[in-house]
Amino acid sequence: MIIHQVYFWLKDPQSSDARDQLKKGLENLLTIETIKSGHIGIPASTPLREVVDHSFAFSYQTIFESMDDHEVYQTHTVHLRFIEACEHLWDRVQVFDYSLTD
Repeated sequence: MIIHQVYFWLKDPQSSDARDQLKKGLENLLTIETIKSGHIGIPASTPLREVVDHSFAFSYQTIFESMDDHEVYQTHTVHLRFIEACEHLWDRVQVFDYSLTD
């Protein structure tokens, strides 16, 4: 399995319109057929600690059965349209792709 974890920082984190637009775009991404499961999140209200980063606006996690499924997702029309429609909203994006260990 491939886990695709993405964090988004908005250019204007106080804008409810920007938040709504990005959330809607992320929800649409979850319709891509090669995604086994997926989640959209916001920073949790956990206590502030040196090792915890609450600075992002949204996190987005998808799970793929295979690398082939991940590659279909990366070039999927829905994914490419999401980037085109929403990239003006974010200041930073950080991606972590990983496989599970035994």
